[in-house]
Amino acid sequence: MAATFGRRQLGTVALGTATLGTLAAADGKDGQRRRGTSDAAGADRPPLTGVTDWARRTVRNMSLPQKVGQLFVTVVYGATVDTDHPTNRTEYGVGSPAEVVRRFRLGGVIHFSWTDSLRDPRQIAELSNGLQRAALGSGAGIPLTIATDQEQGAVTRIGEPATVLPGSMALGATRKTGAAGRAARITGRELRAMGITQNFAPVGDVNVNPENPVIGVRSFASSPELAAELTRSQIRGYQRAGAARNTVSATVKHFPGHGDTSVDSHTDLPVIDHSERQWRRLDAPPFRAAIDEGTDAVMTGHLKFPELDPSGEPATLSRRILTGLLREELGFQGVVVTDSLRMAGVHELHPAEDVPVLALEAGADQLLMPGDLSTAIGAVTDAVRSGRLSERDIDRSVLRILSMKDRRGTISAPLVDTAAVDRTVGTARHRRQALRITDETVTALRDDPGLLPLRTAAGSVLVTGWGETATAELAAEVRRQHRMTETLHTGDSPDDRLIGEAVDRAERHDVTIVLTNGAWRDSGGAQRELLRSLSRAGASVIAVAVRDPYDAACVDDIGTWLATYSYREVSMRSLTRVLFGVVSPSGELPVPVPEPDRPDTPRYPFGHGITW
Repeated sequence: MAATFGRRQLGTVALGTATLGTLAAADGKDGQRRRGTSDAAGADRPPLTGVTDWARRTVRNMSLPQKVGQLFVTVVYGATVDTDHPTNRTEYGVGSPAEVVRRFRLGGVIHFSWTDSLRDPRQIAELSNGLQRAALGSGAGIPLTIATDQEQGAVTRIGEPATVLPGSMALGATRKTGAAGRAARITGRELRAMGITQNFAPVGDVNVNPENPVIGVRSFASSPELAAELTRSQIRGYQRAGAARNTVSATVKHFPGHGDTSVDSHTDLPVIDHSERQWRRLDAPPFRAAIDEGTDAVMTGHLKFPELDPSGEPATLSRRILTGLLREELGFQGVVVTDSLRMAGVHELHPAEDVPVLALEAGADQLLMPGDLSTAIGAVTDAVRSGRLSERDIDRSVLRILSMKDRRGTISAPLVDTAAVDRTVGTARHRRQALRITDETVTALRDDPGLLPLRTAAGSVLVTGWGETATAELAAEVRRQHRMTETLHTGDSPDDRLIGEAVDRAERHDVTIVLTNGAWRDSGGAQRELLRSLSRAGASVIAVAVRDPYDAACVDDIGTWLATYSYREVSMRSLTRVLFGVVSPSGELPVPVPEPDRPDTPRYPFGHGITW
């Protein structure tokens, strides 16, 4: 039976009791990184568990270049496997995605829109099949891991006609493990139908810092207990999403926890100042839950955690964190995948060409998106041949990767039926389920004037504020309920002219719905000024935070606030259903919303939500 977490029902997740002595054991006596110097260096490793017979047989017959190739997951450019793309030539020296796979004996590929890999479901499936055929026809003949980041919500790599679902914080607002699990199951089934075998989700970071620029609504909650249980449910949903073994691998991220930082690791190296005790209480529970549930993979975070590793190495390159903590203390036996090695955070202390070897020394298995693939493969190969890396440790990494592929059916069924994609992806049934889940995410924070629910028979409505697509989609949904609806997109930083136009139009309407995104942290204050100007003009304003719920405390004189945690079309549809009373709001804040300039004082506490 699915669990539901109410305001007073959050229990305490059991926390570990090991000390930093365990972590220090992963290093030498002086605390420095211990390197493998021969095959014997791997002899003291604990025996691997979860390794399949097929993986063991296969590794025995692989050459060193084939093994090294399996460690790498990277991008290829082009909508088809035979597309001659100039960026492939620039980065890899060959033209087509198929040639990249064959030349470098790749273990995996990751799809993005910016690589032209994600045009539509049928194209994705055909590209995935073509890449698999290229892998099967070369080298060791091992199918690829094909990955993407389909977190849903803020990070949705594949949009409609695939089913779009609420993101993590929206699911946190439901308090329902069943909703989180269903969302993952639908996502997993659709990914697998398109030939994608590994999803870099869910996000296990506990967002306790509103200033976090990179996690935010990608996190389930500020509560480690709630985040842990929803993480567990999503791992289960992804990895049980298909028939028999044909499912996707889940990847919880970003270990050891990216939730309390105001720095984006894409551009800099964050520092997490939590004590070891704080880490165990705040950051660890979702990762423990994911490991307990059997997550196939854990993604590392490019961040410093001085209390876990005083050396100053980022977690991705820290043997104390990846081996001492993740492997030895938490007992994780699956695949450790780095976050993108193109991100600036991992290069702060070391040249880019050294990073792949350092990550493997630390305990990583999959190396994601190195900046220069040829150089990275050469560096790893040279490190093995020189004895810096143990080939036995490379074997262990490859065994984990191949076992993950075997366990999820990639080996037995690497190709998908492209003619059947439409029977799984974006089906009416999946869309109905997505709407029901999203209905439960909308959170009403206040309605002092009693504006809600709106009546369908009287008055007129103006939809304005942030997001050209979001305002248009919301207006289209409102128009289905109420014909007299007008739209004015004012953007994320409206000037005086636009604000004046919004006020003029609002005076001609009975209700004005204003969408906000980042209004609470907007240094220029333009979105806040729009709200104040509308209020001063006497407009009946319904304000909706369509990303961070923290917007709801940014202006004092707005009496009606809701939060959707997402601006996707399905969220605008559910918002409309709540506004007009088709469904009652049932979401509860998964994070506290602090008073401006008083971060420790919540205006709306964790668990707050009203209904009608």
